[in-house]
Amino acid sequence: MPVRTLRTPTTGRARRAFGALAATAAAALAAATLLPAGQAGAAGTSLRALAEAKGIYFGTALTQGDLNNSALTAVAGSQFGVVTPGNEMKWDTVEAGQGSFNYGPGDRILAYGQANGMKVRGHTLVWHSQLPSWVSSLPTSQVQAAMRNHVTNEVTHYKGKLYAWDVVNEPFNEDGSYRTDAFYNAMGSGYVADALRTARAADPDVKLYLNDYNIEGQNAKSDAMYNLAKTLVSQGVPLDGIGFQAHFVLGQVPSTFKANLQRFAALGLDVAITELDDRIQLPATAANLTQQANDYVNVVNTCLAVSRCVGVTQWGVGDADSWIPGVFSGWGAATMYDNGYQPKPAYTASVNALGGSTSSPSPSTSTSPSTSPSPSPSPSTGTGCRVTTAVNAWNTGLTENVTLTNTGSATLTAWSLGFTLPTGQTVTSAWNATVTPASGAVTAKNLGYNGTLAPGGSTSFGFQANHTGNTAAPAQFTLNGVPCTTA
Repeated sequence: MPVRTLRTPTTGRARRAFGALAATAAAALAAATLLPAGQAGAAGTSLRALAEAKGIYFGTALTQGDLNNSALTAVAGSQFGVVTPGNEMKWDTVEAGQGSFNYGPGDRILAYGQANGMKVRGHTLVWHSQLPSWVSSLPTSQVQAAMRNHVTNEVTHYKGKLYAWDVVNEPFNEDGSYRTDAFYNAMGSGYVADALRTARAADPDVKLYLNDYNIEGQNAKSDAMYNLAKTLVSQGVPLDGIGFQAHFVLGQVPSTFKANLQRFAALGLDVAITELDDRIQLPATAANLTQQANDYVNVVNTCLAVSRCVGVTQWGVGDADSWIPGVFSGWGAATMYDNGYQPKPAYTASVNALGGSTSSPSPSTSTSPSTSPSPSPSPSTGTGCRVTTAVNAWNTGLTENVTLTNTGSATLTAWSLGFTLPTGQTVTSAWNATVTPASGAVTAKNLGYNGTLAPGGSTSFGFQANHTGNTAAPAQFTLNGVPCTTA
């Protein structure tokens, strides 16, 4: 697969608590970081805000290399409320040599999540893959001690800082038998309970999960996971949830998906979609993208329908950073965002499934929505606006994130935000808006999917620019010709 608490008696209460905590963290951090409130999750049409309003989360996975991609991080920070490290907390990164621990990469992902008011899922403590050779080379009599030492050290390092841990990852073969890895060979199936108990001893509050792929529908592998979970629960082993990776093939979301999640929930366990993507055989067609949108809606609606489903995580932000093309030759386009981090129909469909009201981008064979802006609107009675900005600058470049809030009494069906770039700044790319011309007095116009803005509603866009030393944000903005207040 990708290179990649104690249970509450009332799940509805637990869901609401998660949303409230995330919203509180986002509000507190927004004032303390470079990110405006909209980027921190307040924008009413973001996946993050809509999911939290439903009592669940929408998350993504990031690697430390992703943190250098400003277009990627702008989307991640504004749209997702939970982050999972792709590789940075796995055994081969953390303890490449026996007893020598390196938490730098994982700490970078944690810091990004904290700065953006995101919860962080730990991934993963015990896994047959990305396992240093020294572990597999140990005498079987020494494996248990090595596993306990690794789990104790890593969970202790992150104690109180993570939302959940994938404690054991992918323990089963497709036929439901256990993988014969170093841990099973040394301890038998009891290694799973041992790892869970060790993690709980190191952090009594973090949620502990088992995680696997191809267990989304009812089959031999999911039956094995269910029987293991049922046994662990009956024995009082500290298990809080099951992660369903959901690496789907287009049009193949199992018909038993909902019923399968419900049977795990009936054990008193949380269930989560932990690594969602939906791969398409390339080149993608408009029909493919429509089907992909339907698949994403299926996943979102299933989670909303299962009382203990706590959230959905997409594995990666956009197609450009997806693991799929590197593993499945000829396949790709598996996420909600295209190679340029523009939203695809799957994004709009997910927003709508969560109760949002964006218009749907037109599917295209390039997997990008139409970027044609709406016609320039005219000033109208009831128009009012507030703009917040955040600039992240380096050497000769910068990114600027802009959040526009409709403070007027009329719903906007299109918006045009005018401002003047400081001298020496030249726009090189933009997301969620067209920004023209590249310098001087410029205008940002909505795209086809984000033109509607109800009173009190917010939307965010951004751009990347070169600069010659002046990295200030524009001082004044006008919405459809009406001056805005700035914060």
